[in-house]
Amino acid sequence: MPVAEMGSEMSSNLQTTPTPLFALVDVNNFYVSCERVFQPKLEEVPMVVLSNNDGCAVARSAEVKALGVKMGTPWFQMKDLAKQHGIQAYSSNYTLYGDMSSRVVEVLRAFTPNLEVYSIDESFLQIETALKQYQDTIELGQKIKQEVKDTTGLPVCVGIGASKTLAKLANHLAKKHKQFVGVCDVNGMAKEELYQWMSETEVGEVWGVGKQIAKKLKAQNIQSVFDLLQASPQAMRQQFGVVMERLCYELRGTSCLQLEEVAPAKQQIIASRSFGKLVTSQVELAESVATHVARAAEKLRTQNSTAGALTVFIQTNPFKQNEPQHHQSVTIPLADPTDNTLTLTNAALAGLKQIYQANFRYKKAGVILNLISDKPTAQQSLFEDIETKGKSAHLMKAVDEINMRFGNAFIRSAAAGTNGTKEEWQMRSNNRSPNYTTKWDELPVAR
Repeated sequence: MPVAEMGSEMSSNLQTTPTPLFALVDVNNFYVSCERVFQPKLEEVPMVVLSNNDGCAVARSAEVKALGVKMGTPWFQMKDLAKQHGIQAYSSNYTLYGDMSSRVVEVLRAFTPNLEVYSIDESFLQIETALKQYQDTIELGQKIKQEVKDTTGLPVCVGIGASKTLAKLANHLAKKHKQFVGVCDVNGMAKEELYQWMSETEVGEVWGVGKQIAKKLKAQNIQSVFDLLQASPQAMRQQFGVVMERLCYELRGTSCLQLEEVAPAKQQIIASRSFGKLVTSQVELAESVATHVARAAEKLRTQNSTAGALTVFIQTNPFKQNEPQHHQSVTIPLADPTDNTLTLTNAALAGLKQIYQANFRYKKAGVILNLISDKPTAQQSLFEDIETKGKSAHLMKAVDEINMRFGNAFIRSAAAGTNGTKEEWQMRSNNRSPNYTTKWDELPVAR
C-alpha cells in the first residue's frame, strides 16, 4: 500500500474512534437507601446506620445531615438529638449492602461492558459507544437512573464528563443541585456555565484532593475548582506529585485515568473486628481468630491468590487507660503458599498461642494475610503432594459454593466455634435489619 494511502487510512480510523466519555453512577446515601428499599416506612424519616458494635454514624440520611450531624459522630453523643427528632439507628448489615451493590452493577453492565466498580456504591462507566441508542447524554443518564431505581429500588445520581475527574465533579453537582434532576453532564455545558459552577465549588471537592492538600492549596489562594483549573499542571506536580498534575489535566478535559475494568489483586488482606464485649479467655480469642481467617481466606481464593505468611494480632482497649494494656502481633511464615482455610487457621492459632497473655481484657483480634501472590505462578514446594493439594482445592471450592448459597459461615471450621459460643464475643449488632436478599428465612414479607 502506498504511504499516502496508508496515512489516509490511519487518519480515517482515528476520526472514527469516539472520544472517551465517562459517567459516574453513585447511589445516594447507600446504606440508608438499602434499608429504605425494604422498609418504605423509613422514607423521609431521619436515620443513621452505625459502624461495628453500633459505635459511630457511618451513613446519614439527608434529614440527619440537615440537623448538622457529622460523619463518624458517636451514637451515644446523638441520643438526645435522636429523641428530639426521632432519629432511627440501624446496625450495619454488610451482607445486604454487598448484595445490593452487586445488583446495581449488573444493571449498569447492561448499558456498557466498559465498567469500573470504584467502591460499594460508585461505578465508572465509559459510555461513548452506548450513546448511539439515545438522543444525548442526559437521556442516557436518566435512563440509567430510572433502570437502577426500577430494578433495585435504589436512587442514584449520574455525573458525565470527558474524564473521570470531571465525571466525579458532575456527580457532585447532580447531588447538590436539584435543577439537574439527578443527572449532570459537564461535557455538554457551555464553558461559561461550567466555569461558573467550578467557581462555586470548593477545591476540596475535586476527586483525589484530600483535606490536607486542600488546606495547602487554599494557602496559595487556590480556593475553588476553577482556581485549580487555572493553575499550572507542572507547578502542581512539583509541589504535590504526578497525581495532582494528572488531576489538573483531567479538569481540562484530557483523560489521564483509564478505567480499571479488572480490579488489581490485593497485596494484603486484613480481617478484623472489635468484640461486642471485652474478652479474657484464649478459647474465645481463638474462635474469633479462626472466624477472621475463614473470611480472609475466602477473599484470597476469590482473587485466585495464595498467601506466604500470616500475621495474627490481639489488643486491649486503648481508651481504657485505667486498665492494663497489651497489644501484640506475630507473623507466621508458611512452608508453602496456600489458600486453604484449615492450613491458615492452624498457623493463626499457633501464632495466637505465642502472643496470648492471661489477665488482660481484649477488645479486638484479627489476621493479616501477607506475601500474596498469583496462584498459578506461586512457588511450589519440591516435596508437595499434588494429590492432596488437588483434594484441598476441591474442598475449598465446595465450601465457598455452599456458603455462597446458604449464607456466610454456613460451613466453617470447628475452631470458629458454634453459634452458642460465638454469641459471647461477636460484634454487637442490636438493630440489624434482616438479610432480605441472601437468606431464605429472612426474605421480606408482604403484608
